[in-house]
Amino acid sequence: MSAQTQEPRIPRRRAPILITIGVVALLVIGFFVFVGLYADVLWYDQLGFLNVLTTEWVARIVLFLVGFIAMAVPVWASIQIAYRTRPVYAKLNSQLDRYQEVFEPLRRLAMYGIPAVLGIFAGVSASSRWELTLMWLNRTPFGTTDPQFGFDVGFYVFELPFYRSIVGFASAVVLLSLLLVIATNYLYGSIRVSGREVVISKSARIQIAVTAGIYLLLQAISIWFDQYATVTENSTLMTGAAYTDVNAVIPGRGILAAIAAVVALLFFVTAIIGRWRLPLIGTALLIVSSLIIGSLYPWVIQRFQVDPSARSLEAPYIERNIDLTRDAYGVDDIETIPFEAETDAEPGALRSDAATTANIRLMDPLVISPAFQQLQQFRQYYQFPDALDVDRYDIDGTTQDTVVAVRDLALSGLGDAETWFNSHIVYTHGYGLVAAAGNQRSVDGQPVFLQSGIPSTGSLGEFEPRVYFGEDSPAYSIVGAPEGADPVELDYPAGASSDEQTYTTFEGDGGPALDNVFTKLVYALKFQSEQIFLSDAVNDDSQILYDRDPIERVKKVAPYLTLDSDSYPSVVDGRVVWIVDGYTLTDQYPYSNKVSMSEAIADSEGLPQSLPFDEVNYIRNSVKATVDAYDGSVTLYAWDDEDPILQTWQKIFPSTLEPMSEMSGALLSHVRYPADLFKMQRAVLGRYHVTNPGSFYSREDAWTTPNDPTAASNTQLLQPPYYLTMQMPGQDVPAYSLYSTFIPEARGEQSRNVLRGYLAVDSDAGSTDGERAEGYGTLRLLTLPEDDNVPGPGQVQNTFNGDPTVSQSLNLLKQGQSEVINGNLLTVPVGGGLLYVQPVYVKSTGNTSYPLLQKVLVAFGDQIAFQDTLDLALDVLFGGDSGAAAGDEEVEPGTTPTTPPEGGEQPTTPTVPDDETQALLNEAKVALQNKQAALAEGDWAAYGAADAQLAEIIAQLIELNQPDTNPQ
Repeated sequence: MSAQTQEPRIPRRRAPILITIGVVALLVIGFFVFVGLYADVLWYDQLGFLNVLTTEWVARIVLFLVGFIAMAVPVWASIQIAYRTRPVYAKLNSQLDRYQEVFEPLRRLAMYGIPAVLGIFAGVSASSRWELTLMWLNRTPFGTTDPQFGFDVGFYVFELPFYRSIVGFASAVVLLSLLLVIATNYLYGSIRVSGREVVISKSARIQIAVTAGIYLLLQAISIWFDQYATVTENSTLMTGAAYTDVNAVIPGRGILAAIAAVVALLFFVTAIIGRWRLPLIGTALLIVSSLIIGSLYPWVIQRFQVDPSARSLEAPYIERNIDLTRDAYGVDDIETIPFEAETDAEPGALRSDAATTANIRLMDPLVISPAFQQLQQFRQYYQFPDALDVDRYDIDGTTQDTVVAVRDLALSGLGDAETWFNSHIVYTHGYGLVAAAGNQRSVDGQPVFLQSGIPSTGSLGEFEPRVYFGEDSPAYSIVGAPEGADPVELDYPAGASSDEQTYTTFEGDGGPALDNVFTKLVYALKFQSEQIFLSDAVNDDSQILYDRDPIERVKKVAPYLTLDSDSYPSVVDGRVVWIVDGYTLTDQYPYSNKVSMSEAIADSEGLPQSLPFDEVNYIRNSVKATVDAYDGSVTLYAWDDEDPILQTWQKIFPSTLEPMSEMSGALLSHVRYPADLFKMQRAVLGRYHVTNPGSFYSREDAWTTPNDPTAASNTQLLQPPYYLTMQMPGQDVPAYSLYSTFIPEARGEQSRNVLRGYLAVDSDAGSTDGERAEGYGTLRLLTLPEDDNVPGPGQVQNTFNGDPTVSQSLNLLKQGQSEVINGNLLTVPVGGGLLYVQPVYVKSTGNTSYPLLQKVLVAFGDQIAFQDTLDLALDVLFGGDSGAAAGDEEVEPGTTPTTPPEGGEQPTTPTVPDDETQALLNEAKVALQNKQAALAEGDWAAYGAADAQLAEIIAQLIELNQPDTNPQ
């Protein structure tokens, strides 16, 4: 008897336990969610951008509630109406009886659960559109109207996407409601199927007809909006409404919208009179009309009217596309300069381009990183990036192009010492910015450092060298200590060959404070490390630094920006700051051609990347951002305050941007024209440099960016644009610039690698506080005539590689398993033509080897030269005297040209060693380098072989240059 009384109590005892476990689980999950949110609050608050986070949260929460209610309430009401108006004595078949038996116990749960679940999904979907909603609420007119409908461009960018999303959301709500109404009415007998006859009760008829009418009315509105979308949609010809769209598609969509509205009215009539014939006929008519008016008629117009006369009929619409595309990408004011390029290298041709010649960059930032690592790394826990950056500094009153990088941490170099304490308490920051002259080299081919060493010394002045926020900083570091406490953060090694260390304590405000038990617990959970909570190194004065990558920090405080793929460090006002370019984008600019941004910015410097916007048709460099490398502070400057998209976001996030007038002259002197924007513009100008609609349609003069000639032969990576200080035609003085070249677009398998265009942009923003230089951002396009076959980069590289003298010298450089590396092939407009310059590096075998600049290749027209220095190569190329000195003129080369005779006349040909002597001299230099390298590595076999080779070469030189004692 006792056993029988205990059996039913077991489930009752389990229920509270299960409920308790469920509640505890929910509390734990909720606490972890709270931890993440609270950590975000601390991070944004410390940085001064808490309003960005709270604005986004409020918008998401409000939209979630709106989406939840907008979905759940109509669905719930539809189910309730269908259930409450069900027939009381409906005759159901046996199958429906079984369905009801199964469903009835779950009816109440389903009637509330289904709307709730659908509401949650709808709320999440609505909250994800917070940016679209806020932009609509704060929209700003562009002041430009589209040529088809006469609306302001802002209508297409801010309003039309919002209206279409509202209609789409409402259509989903009504359609789901309609399906659930039909299901409910069928389940409870309001809809019965008897053979071919369908019997619908009056209440079900009214509800279904009204719901269907509302749905069709929404479709009418959607089709009406689709008219306007034609000006932003892609076609086979272009982006925007073409002849067929204007004359067939747009009117057809207007007619279909009207038909859909009429059919909707027929459903409303059915709700009253009870006859389904009219709405069903109307629906069939709508379907047939959509096929005829929406598809067949435009096809007929295109096939039989447009295609035979496309060039003339499409001309007005192509002109719209050309004008608005050039406006949307900021290339409408480009200066097009016809350029009759000289191809004969005459003596003294570079005299008027002396400043440009002196600034030609020989140090390739993609090649010389190993030199930085070997010469400036000093310790295994430091590192330099694989791709260095190009900047410029004023050195003794002269602008000097430089290759720069910060010495950042590499915790993997600690090896067994990579403990939690070392990784997060001791090794907290990198040290120093290293800068090398872009146009100089040492005698043995090493970079010439303008700023280097530990402690940092050089020509850039005094600045804070510690880098707590960098591209490769640790995931998090804990810094700070009470006043008077012994510092524990490693600052830098006392000397390159010393084991002593210098320690420091972070004194800035760089991260959330760990000043109480709760915040320690929060971050211990966030980073899943109990050490943060338990370590005695974490005190009330500690701060935790995380999200330290400059691009990541700017992305978090300005979520509306798409950021340039490259940030670069500069010394500004005694601090190292990272400069980041931010873009405002849209793909809804009418008649503007859409370009895949990820493809446009991909080249040999960077592969395609995932971007929030991929296909875009409007771009502005609206923001310049800085991130302090010491304390991580972020400053956003409104660089293009006339951009309507930026103005809209300034209304959404007021007080987050500083005006451009607040930028110091020191900062402006390092601001540059961003590379990703330039790549987008060159991608557009490949076709849109042509402004004649007929020529554009025929693609008579379409261009493309050449492939990088130095990349592997099996790749199709584009040549990247390069930063150089140079003087373009139309400029009075040289300016820091960014350039790229164009060759004819390939037709089938045929591709002519001859130059057709040379695009450059003035990238010098000036150095006056709060004032941008007048010429900054000026685009200049040199157009070469069709009959002028100036070789393109690919042809020049093939000429270099195929020249017998060059090949022989390169083969000699490759002896001893040395690797020859071709640096970036630069194209410089000097001497009335286009000069190609390519540094050639040699890298010996061994783990500690690095590329050394040994030779320079130059070409002008169909003439080339290959010498130890650029200065010598230019003199050889231009008939003995180029008329200008290169930046490496002070380097002692292997041979030099004879100085010109007194009296001012230049020799017509250079006095240089003959080819055989020059080849032997080159061999001797390589043999000497191999000998020194073998000695350094202790490879005595290689040392003996190199020594024997050197002796043999010297003997040949002596024999070759013996005076002839037996004249004829």
